[in-house]
Amino acid sequence: MIFLSQTIVGILGNFFLLYHYTYLELTRYTVRHTDLILRHLTVANSLVLLSKGVPQTMAAFGLKHFLSDIGCKLVFYVHRVGRGVCIGHTCLLSIFQAITISPTDSWWAEMKSQTHKFLGLSNVLCWILNLLVSIVVPMCVTHEWTSKNNTRKMDLGYCYGVVDNRIALMFHNVFLLSYDVSCVGIMIWASGSMVFILYRHKRRVQHIHSTNLSPSSSLESRVTRSILVLVITFVSFYTSSHILILYMVLSHNPSRWLVSISALITSGFPTVSPLVLLIRDRRTLRVSSACLRRSVPFHNLFM
Repeated sequence: MIFLSQTIVGILGNFFLLYHYTYLELTRYTVRHTDLILRHLTVANSLVLLSKGVPQTMAAFGLKHFLSDIGCKLVFYVHRVGRGVCIGHTCLLSIFQAITISPTDSWWAEMKSQTHKFLGLSNVLCWILNLLVSIVVPMCVTHEWTSKNNTRKMDLGYCYGVVDNRIALMFHNVFLLSYDVSCVGIMIWASGSMVFILYRHKRRVQHIHSTNLSPSSSLESRVTRSILVLVITFVSFYTSSHILILYMVLSHNPSRWLVSISALITSGFPTVSPLVLLIRDRRTLRVSSACLRRSVPFHNLFM
């Protein structure tokens, strides 16, 4: 029931968040450039939840190894693509926001007016990169148990993780880990830059009366804090997930409860992130009220 509840809450949260940003885009209601990245993030979150939560729920209800070999490879491929896009778009979000709030005397100032032109291309490249990098994942899963002595096996409940090809394992580690570590490193660096910029801004504001502050400056500060909360949430879940995965790999034959906890933590960010964004976005209540007043049909938002 835990996997089912997590999947339902996560899917509904991401669905409502996608609806929220789509409405803002179509009605031109205080649209921000980062909204496009967040729409892609909700789609990636949904892929992670569906490819991880649904199989884990079915396995928890007693349906063991119900997928075919192609099904196993497809589920893990979709999960890795969605997870990689989550990492990439969270990284993009922190980079673009750091550029947006950068002071006029910084070396990012010249890029500030051009960032919106690269948003669409950056989103597309992120998807293409993860579609290509994740090709190595299907080589490491199968639907049936193998009795080869030189093959390391891990029962995941509905599929088996196998390592019978050192070359495949090497490519898996090089491509996936280098991508993840690079994105997380850039994310932390951009977040550190945002914290430093906010600190400088706070010190400068202490010498200025609050009535003289620009509304746009206050808005960007709120948006930046929301993105920092999102990044901290992501890094927390990501670190915990990788610690468990590393322990599972080293233990050779992890227990079922450890596999289940790892799956819960892996799906934690896609479940929690839409709730964090909706709670911290002041436009949510305004949009909800506007939708009720105008009675906007749901199907019109996607036509």
